[in-house]
Amino acid sequence: MPYNHGVYNQEQETSLTTPIQGTAGLQVIFGTAPIHLAADPAAAVNKPVVCYSFAECQQAMGYSDDFENFTICQSMDACFRVFNVAPIILVNVLDPSKSSHTTQNAEEECAVADGAVAYAKQFVLLDTIVVKNADATLVAGSDYVATHAEDGTVTITILSEAAKEAETLKVASTSLKPDGVTAADIVGGVDALTGKETGLELVRQIYPRFGMTPGILLAPGWSHNPTVAAALQAKTEGINGNFDCVTYLDISTDPEEDGAEVYTDVKTAKEALGATSPHAAALWPMGAVGDKVYYLSAMFAALTAYTDAGNSDVPYESPSNKDLKITKTVLKDGTEVLLDQQQANDLLNANGVITAINANGYKAWGNNTAAYPSTTDPKDRWLAVRRFFDWDGNNFILTYFQKVDKPGNTRLIQSIVDSQNIIGNGYVARDYCAGYRTEFKSDENPITNLLDGHLTVHTYLAPYIPAEYIENIREYDTEALEAALTGGGE
Repeated sequence: MPYNHGVYNQEQETSLTTPIQGTAGLQVIFGTAPIHLAADPAAAVNKPVVCYSFAECQQAMGYSDDFENFTICQSMDACFRVFNVAPIILVNVLDPSKSSHTTQNAEEECAVADGAVAYAKQFVLLDTIVVKNADATLVAGSDYVATHAEDGTVTITILSEAAKEAETLKVASTSLKPDGVTAADIVGGVDALTGKETGLELVRQIYPRFGMTPGILLAPGWSHNPTVAAALQAKTEGINGNFDCVTYLDISTDPEEDGAEVYTDVKTAKEALGATSPHAAALWPMGAVGDKVYYLSAMFAALTAYTDAGNSDVPYESPSNKDLKITKTVLKDGTEVLLDQQQANDLLNANGVITAINANGYKAWGNNTAAYPSTTDPKDRWLAVRRFFDWDGNNFILTYFQKVDKPGNTRLIQSIVDSQNIIGNGYVARDYCAGYRTEFKSDENPITNLLDGHLTVHTYLAPYIPAEYIENIREYDTEALEAALTGGGE
């Protein structure tokens, strides 16, 4: 043992833990992408890809305004071109290795004009093109270069002098077939032999890959399918065994899909969709910006993330009554839908459906989760409250994961309680919530639990409820009239 003589310093681990913040409105978007336009199509299949800009999206997944065939693109557009919010995570399920997702284009004679061939096929995978001059197969890169034209067709520029002199060349290829994708592809699964995950099963990979927790699960163009809607709702809870988030579901505007063409049928269509989870929001109808028609979930999710970003990435404020940046609400076929406030209130909001109304520009309209009106518990009814609960719970896990397996002593307990209360006091001071406190209660920590290594803290939190109903009671003031006319005299 050393002999101490003098003045000494000693340092101790800080008892207050700095919180680790996730991205509150992180969108994880599932669907189909024009990967024939991507830099590396094979790398963009059933793999989560994080993007911080439109250029990154375009390089990784390709981009097309054809939202019907390439559903992911509407979220790319909404996030980066309309709201300018990032990041987003994209998962494309359109898989060229599946025969049902491709079309084999038989060899055909194509005219050579001005040293090039205009190949009229759509969605062509460039690396599958085979060009022949008579029976001689040309080599890509040295004999020709193939590029996609703006109209979606392919231009084959001839480099070989011999091929330039030919009147025609034979061309064969493989094209993507986006209409071959099914709801089962979106839902995905796990290969029993390889363990490979596809579709919605890839939600599990978000945190291990990127260190971020999902905020909103989306599948615009697919979430109006009951099978997909059920899977999305199931995936919002217990991600990685720990994390929770929400999903935004579209109610179809097509009666042939058990949807609703008119607002009076929306309640029935919501029930047919099976949208009932407190971790879900149901939306109707669709939104348009000029000629572009979006599923409302894509625009509402971008608006949600945009709202969060303006609030220091804290999801305490509802996106309702905020500019949705659309020019009209429509059915799938482009037919305009014009709801007034009373219609939106009485038959949509009242049945747990979020919509949009034109109030000096189109605003998102509705605060209820899909669980309403069956559920009235404030943490499950109000979307903003539900999202705050999920976000706060995820942050707790991320913050105190480092404490797991430490000695379960008083110092550990106190550090968690004190840290949480400091965090909560900050939320209250900034008006993120009305109250927030964490306690360690002896009755919730019996000796049997303690001996099992199980510590429990109890957090009481009260995110603010949206001021959905503001009333002004007005009454005629007879005394004021009398005073004005008589001067208050006899």
